[in-house]
Amino acid sequence: MIRVANAPCSWGTIEGFGGGVPYAVMLDELVETGYEGTELGDLGYLPDEPDALRAALSSRDLVMLGGFEAVPLGREGIVRERRERLLQVARLLASVADVGSAGRPPWFILADDASAEPARAARAGRITVEDGLDVASRRRFAANAEEVARLVRDETGLRTLYHHHCAHHVETPDEIDAFLDATEPGLVDLVFDTGHATYGSGGADDGSTATELLARWSERIPYVHFKDCHAEVAARARREGWEYRRAVGEGVFCELGQGSVDFAGVLEFLRDRGYDDWVTVEQDVLPGMGTPKASAARNRAMLRSLGL
Repeated sequence: MIRVANAPCSWGTIEGFGGGVPYAVMLDELVETGYEGTELGDLGYLPDEPDALRAALSSRDLVMLGGFEAVPLGREGIVRERRERLLQVARLLASVADVGSAGRPPWFILADDASAEPARAARAGRITVEDGLDVASRRRFAANAEEVARLVRDETGLRTLYHHHCAHHVETPDEIDAFLDATEPGLVDLVFDTGHATYGSGGADDGSTATELLARWSERIPYVHFKDCHAEVAARARREGWEYRRAVGEGVFCELGQGSVDFAGVLEFLRDRGYDDWVTVEQDVLPGMGTPKASAARNRAMLRSLGL
């Protein structure tokens, strides 16, 4: 059975930008709009003390699906430098692994850090081969990701998934291929994001891109994020050369069903494959963009129309 969660980024708390919605309001609205689980969001948004986080979840019958941590993985020695923060996130996730009935422990969700490479953010959605890492840098990037995964596994028992992401160094299908080829299956696998896969495809989307890419990497995908991508906004962003944050602010990641992602096709593939994990809605918004609760309710209604 596929169950449905939502995440703090849908309320405007995303990668260092607080949306001004207190976490208790966010969790209450998440429950009120029909979701059963959440993710950690930026460290420090939800309570970062285990007992307080357990109380916030259990009082609302919510489960914790995972926590996102962005690390500049191309930097030599970064895992040693960030060790304590990485373990803080992992231990916090592990401390609430038994809250509710998620069916598995939370994932440690690793990503690159866009702030470390502004050129990628400037060209998100239209990345070319020339924008990518060289061979030595790709190897270091993958080795650092594996080092994080081993640290998290050995200290907490949690598994690491990598989040491909526009404006990061693993954005395009070819970059995702290269990353998966360079990392050990089962040690570092992929959380698949339908919206980032679509926007990161560079403009080739015909509505089936997300499903095709999901099938391409399915053996390495134990968990899926549902995000839509507005084709017209994406096309304009590419045509006018918008940087990533402007594209997000203009609504490139729109409400589910308003963009080009074929969610019916994605769900058909997942069901045929026997997928039995969660799908987590992530409708990335920046502060001041719309009313998160109303959007969350519309997104949930759209998923119900597909049988979720």
